[in-house]
Amino acid sequence: MLFSQIDHIGFAVRDIDQAVAFYSDTFGVTEWERISMPERHMEVAATKLGGVLLELIAPTSAEAAFAKYLDEKGPGVHHIAYRVDDIEAALATLSEQGARLIDKTPRPGIHDTLIAFLHPKNGDQGVLVELVQHTH
Repeated sequence: MLFSQIDHIGFAVRDIDQAVAFYSDTFGVTEWERISMPERHMEVAATKLGGVLLELIAPTSAEAAFAKYLDEKGPGVHHIAYRVDDIEAALATLSEQGARLIDKTPRPGIHDTLIAFLHPKNGDQGVLVELVQHTH
């Protein structure tokens, strides 16, 4: 099996403070890590629910990779991330199988990870898939 588990689910939001307040007030989720990613024009709020990370991501400018998505589709589930043991091997296997890759090589992610995205039109599922390899 290519995946070992669901690593995280990413939700695109317009206002990160409002989204955190909603999860805190409505669901009692009060432990949030805030991560500023100016190089990617985004802010992240992350919390662990069981073994799965929940990411709320908000663009800080129109240059964020998902800003257009947010404008067109509105807030909601943006991606599902699956953990892999060897991201380079996973990308090679997926490429050989004809999967459309957004990232042909991994790039750094949060929490000492390597990440890569697959196109949401793979398998006609309409969901952006992220692969995550934890390096520690």
